[in-house]
Amino acid sequence: MSFSLDTPSAQTLKSEARTLRDDRARSGHVMTHGEALEHVARAHGYRDWNTARAALPDRVAVPFQVGMRVKGDYLEQPFVGLLIGVQLAHNMQAFTLTIQFDEPVNVTPTFMFAAYRHRVVATVDIHGISPDRRGNGQPVMRVSRA
Repeated sequence: MSFSLDTPSAQTLKSEARTLRDDRARSGHVMTHGEALEHVARAHGYRDWNTARAALPDRVAVPFQVGMRVKGDYLEQPFVGLLIGVQLAHNMQAFTLTIQFDEPVNVTPTFMFAAYRHRVVATVDIHGISPDRRGNGQPVMRVSRA
């Protein structure tokens, strides 16, 4: 069975159940953790918690992790670097990456002057391609495992 980033993990559902239980307790409606798990499982389309737990992975693997070596193009300039920050977007389909380049990258299109970047922050989809485009239509960043 394969999973995508929009497939919740068992840990995600447990976290949702804790949040639901806490929210209900604050509003004066006490709910057990088991009841919260059942409610969350049904909200995700499962018959009950046991069915959800059997169908879902413990955690969903993500394509980018802190400490990973990466390579690619930033503003159409090649780079190799280290991922020092990864943040999953709210839609769970994009990542904000902070990359420390091994060698500074000149981001100017002209040779009249140079502007070097040692570290950048960019948003990419699950395939490592930035939704943001340059004037020529090329993505701002393309990144993959080094």
